Amino acid sequence: MKTIEGNDLSKTITTFGALKAAGYQTKSIKDELRDNLISNLEKGINVFEEVHGFEHTVIPELERAILSRHNINFLGLRGQAKTRLARLLIRLLDEYIPYVKGSEINDDPFHPISRFAQELIAEKGDETPIAWLHRSERFAEKLATPDVTVADLIGDIDPIKAANLKLSYADDRVIHYGMIPRANRCIFVINEIPDLQARIQVSLFNILQEGDIQIRGFKLRLPLDMQFIFTANPEDYTNRGSIVTPLKDRIGSQILTHYPETIEIARKISTQEANLNKTQKEKVHVPELAYNLLEQIVFEARRNDYVDLKSGVSARMSISMLESLISTAERRALICGEKQTTVRVADFLGLIPAITGKVELVYEGEQEGAAFVANELIHEAIKSLFSTLFPKIEKLSKKIETTPYTALIDALYAEGGLVLYDECDAKEYQSTLGSVKELDQLIEKFQKNTGKADRDFLKEFILWALVAYNKLGKERFTNGFQFRDLLNVL
Repeated sequence: MKTIEGNDLSKTITTFGALKAAGYQTKSIKDELRDNLISNLEKGINVFEEVHGFEHTVIPELERAILSRHNINFLGLRGQAKTRLARLLIRLLDEYIPYVKGSEINDDPFHPISRFAQELIAEKGDETPIAWLHRSERFAEKLATPDVTVADLIGDIDPIKAANLKLSYADDRVIHYGMIPRANRCIFVINEIPDLQARIQVSLFNILQEGDIQIRGFKLRLPLDMQFIFTANPEDYTNRGSIVTPLKDRIGSQILTHYPETIEIARKISTQEANLNKTQKEKVHVPELAYNLLEQIVFEARRNDYVDLKSGVSARMSISMLESLISTAERRALICGEKQTTVRVADFLGLIPAITGKVELVYEGEQEGAAFVANELIHEAIKSLFSTLFPKIEKLSKKIETTPYTALIDALYAEGGLVLYDECDAKEYQSTLGSVKELDQLIEKFQKNTGKADRDFLKEFILWALVAYNKLGKERFTNGFQFRDLLNVL
């Protein structure tokens, strides 16, 4: 509000007359959002700061839509923060707004639209009781499913109300309002709008454009004051349903969302959203490379031939993976009786349940199996990151040709391989990797700035990369891995 803050008035104003005397100015919800956005932009306040990667794409488009007073449709694959953006819009609402006390549809006392509010104000005038609605209560959300009815959204005749009030069905007071009228002066979100049956979508036409509703023969002029937000997945347009054209025409702005474009942005999202307590964070150290590897797995999934790209790979996958990665390392520390531990590359196998439940596979992927695809993604991510840290490993090379990895491979062959146990303690883990001096030499030559706490992870990472490039063999046994001569493994 430009003149008087509802937050201040809500503590003292209880009647319509007192509200008018205080000089309160009412406004529509779209103007409310617009005015508060303008104020925030002028002050440099960003209410969407928790959403990363949209600063130069989605957020400017959303702000333009709000300034234009548009209803909005967020179109994007799953896990692209569509609902998160909608929920953050309540921060652009005034803290409190007044409504006629007892009204089912939050009637504005200056512009009552329900019969209840109109009659109450006509009867009591300035003594009409006023209540206050906090912005946290001005958000309504409905997931569109095929079983949603017009009665759910718009309303229906209530025979019990008719009997109790001794009213005929010709009296509009027998109407029970649905979710949308009850969300008057609120933000109303319909998620996955294409899943809504076409005939139900049609029922939204007049609300969006003309501001009236029709219930069982009643045509009520209810100019509802609402900000509609819809979300949709492009896959829905072909697989389950579509947004009917007249409804699309009534939605002012369609905003395309997207996945994080860089590993750095993806890491911000994962670390912000992961459900980790203080104990887990203190107990488990996650090397920088491990964070990057985790996000790289998601990037690989979004371009892998086994994964259904039309379905998308949600950002929730990397969040679940980070939680699983920390828990895998935490479990090992508990078994070994250690107060602190560091994530290892082998811990990434603990992510497989988090991966298989989050990716939709094409036919070829289903044939190979979800676990196979998950392992494939891990290996591809290792290869992608390895090439940014160390010299490229060629697929084909002459046997007599020396590479930066020749000494390491020869040393492992000569020693008959190296064994890393899943649940060995930190001392044994460090000792085993430290016994291969060629690993230290590689790191000193190409990644000498790697911190001491992260070096063991990098050493193990090199071994896994050589396996991924088919330069070393890796054999799984009951409680560990052996890195050895490729021919012996085969």
